[in-house]
Amino acid sequence: MARTALIGAASQLGRHVPADIRLGHEDVDLAQPDSIARALDAAMPGGVVLTAAYTNVDGCETNREYAERVNGEGPGHVARWCERNGAWLVYISTDYVFDGQASRPYREDDAPNPINAYGLSKLQGERAVQDSCDRHYIVRASWIFGPGGNNFIAKILAAASRGGPLRGVDNEISAPTYALDLAGSLMELAATGQYGLYHLPNAGSCSRLAYMHAILHLAGVDLPIEPIKLADYPRAARPPAYSVLENLRGAALGLHPRSWREALREYMQGAAAAHVPPVPAAPP
Repeated sequence: MARTALIGAASQLGRHVPADIRLGHEDVDLAQPDSIARALDAAMPGGVVLTAAYTNVDGCETNREYAERVNGEGPGHVARWCERNGAWLVYISTDYVFDGQASRPYREDDAPNPINAYGLSKLQGERAVQDSCDRHYIVRASWIFGPGGNNFIAKILAAASRGGPLRGVDNEISAPTYALDLAGSLMELAATGQYGLYHLPNAGSCSRLAYMHAILHLAGVDLPIEPIKLADYPRAARPPAYSVLENLRGAALGLHPRSWREALREYMQGAAAAHVPPVPAAPP
């Protein structure tokens, strides 16, 4: 396979994606098109994996213009470079492109309808990639967690270490995705040459409440969790209530990520041993 460049080397997912050229925020700022061209011209990869994004979901609501520049326009600049230079592109997207009103898992060909600024900006990025680069893979995932990440698990364990109280939303449902599993799936997918749109979360689904119970159980923590509804947990961005992604196209290629429970167990065992430092917050 041709040399691969990774944009987003310090991201929760990016730190686990193998690549020949690893580009961090100091190398590429998606809000600055010149930095994209400069870094990729110097590297001249045959393929690009784009994991960098503005992922502060609530922050996107108050920084909409910045979210659009980074998540919406930035991927388009990367895609146009790839098209001009004959490179393929893997772009990471999200379950937040859906509105959460489905009664079954979302398939790759279901129509997106984001209900918050983050989801809208990521959908804009998807469309920019589709319009600008023929050799693209768009991969949607949900609730990503991994070693060193400032993720939901880390926040729950931090709250538990303070003794609670803990509250868990029982009507927000999706599928946790382990960064190490997703990173491996991306490389397998890129080797197929089967370009298009894919859903690659870990198998299964759960509510935030059930996820919290699983986390505390594996951590050996016995604390009660009060069930609440999404409406009881006000925040700037409204998440989709149901955003389970169905892996149809990846499965047809032999990509079958394991269950989220198995992946969570491995993560918790490793986190307990490693004490990996968290990823720094992205600007602004």
